[in-house]
This record gives sequence, C-alpha cells and structure tokens, in this order.
Amino acid sequence: MRTVDRITCMHDVDHDLLYETAESQSGYFTAGQALDAGMDRSTLSHHARPGGRYERIGRGVYRLRHFPTSPLEHVVAAWLPLRASGVVSHESALELYDLADVIPDAVHISLPRSQRGQRPRAGVRLHTVTRPLADDEIRETSSVRATSPERTVVDCIDGGTQPEQVELAIRQALGRGLTTRRRLTDAAAPSSRARDLVDAVVRAVDA
Repeated sequence: MRTVDRITCMHDVDHDLLYETAESQSGYFTAGQALDAGMDRSTLSHHARPGGRYERIGRGVYRLRHFPTSPLEHVVAAWLPLRASGVVSHESALELYDLADVIPDAVHISLPRSQRGQRPRAGVRLHTVTRPLADDEIRETSSVRATSPERTVVDCIDGGTQPEQVELAIRQALGRGLTTRRRLTDAAAPSSRARDLVDAVVRAVDA
C-alpha cells in the first residue's frame, strides 16, 4: 500500500488560520505558528524552497511569498521571534508612529532583564529594561507591540537621538492626539535629561 506524501497532501493543515495569522503580521509568520496550524517541519521546508509559496526570512521566520509589501514589514519580521516578551522601542517605535524623520540603522527592541542573554541578531538592536514595562507603556500598532509614544520619547532622549528629532516627535504626538502633556511629563519625570527637554518643548508648544 502506497504511503500518502504529507508534503504534497496537506489536508490536515489549516491554511485559513495560517493565512489569517500572517495577514495580521504584514505577511510574516513563525515556524511555531505554522506548526500550530497543523503543518509539520518537512512540509514547511518544502514550501520554503526557491519558488515555493513561502520565503524563509531568518531563523524560524517566514513570509507569504506573494503578500503585498509594506514600508514597515522589516520591523514586524525583526519583532516576531521576540514577540513573547519584546516590544519595538526607541527610534523604531518613532518610525512606527511616524513621529520623526529619523531612519534607524537597526530595529530597536526592548526586552526584560530576564531575557538579556539573547544571542545577537542581524539588523536588530536589543535593549534591556531595568524594570518591567507597565501596561500603559505598551501599545499595539502596525501589527506589533511597541512602547507608547511618551515612553518612546523618553527612551529616545536617554538613548541619544538627535534633540531636533525628539522635539519633532513631541510636537507631532501632541498635535495628533497620540499623547498628552501630562502623560509626557509624567513619563519623563524619572530622567532629568528627558524631563528638561520635554518641559522645554511643551512650554514652547504652549507659547
């Protein structure tokens, strides 16, 4: 009796689930998500061959080959392997919110101290947070979890982003209603450097 080839007969794979997952992530999905949809690793490898329905982007990360591209999909691809505990932050969060003209040379992702032993990843800059991020310091935007606009501003100030870019980000965030003066000043309070810059920009906006 001939054995059924699971690579060419994928009736047990929930393609709709996998597509919906990838669609919500700019066309990307992880190997774990493919397994959750009923696909085995050999089948995944088969369809990730040149010309197959998937593209292998990096270790454990794949993309639907014909899914429309987007300007921020590189952020999604970098975040996916770290999505369990990582959040997009610093200048990459500015990029997600379209708050400044800065173009990061890597995708910035913040992780809790318990995850600081992560291996280096090409095109990714990891930051370790000294305390867990509060719920109001995280937002979902552009298919990923990112630091809130006010936390992003503070991280960028402390991380050395050009002051004029931070000032632009503050003005944009206030003008578009992404944050408030109170939330900004409260977020900046623990850092004297951030507090001084935020106070100066807020006063200038009010004037």
